[in-house]
Amino acid sequence: MKSISRWTQKVFAAAMFCGILQGSALAAGDAEAGKVKASTCIGCHGIENYSNVYPSYRVPMLGGQHPEYVVQALKAYKSGERAHPTMKAQAAQMSEQDMADIAAYLTSAPQAQ
Repeated sequence: MKSISRWTQKVFAAAMFCGILQGSALAAGDAEAGKVKASTCIGCHGIENYSNVYPSYRVPMLGGQHPEYVVQALKAYKSGERAHPTMKAQAAQMSEQDMADIAAYLTSAPQAQ
């Protein structure tokens, strides 16, 4: 078996450390606060089989979604990495705590059947 270099071990350790820090930041999400903050999200993402007119696409249900995914998606909309005018406008106003709270709520929100 091949030996792992010291540099590779250090990079792996740093990545793990960052992952732990990110996970603890997400764990700090408050689902009760998120329920209030997610009211505009539920307007589209809580309607089963909902299709948005502009651009025309099916809006995904977010109930039961992994909180890490929700936070990363919101950050990507906020930065412009993901292109969607409505979502960019929504995410632009959110702090990282808002994103964590919304993600904590959506994890426990009802899932589409």
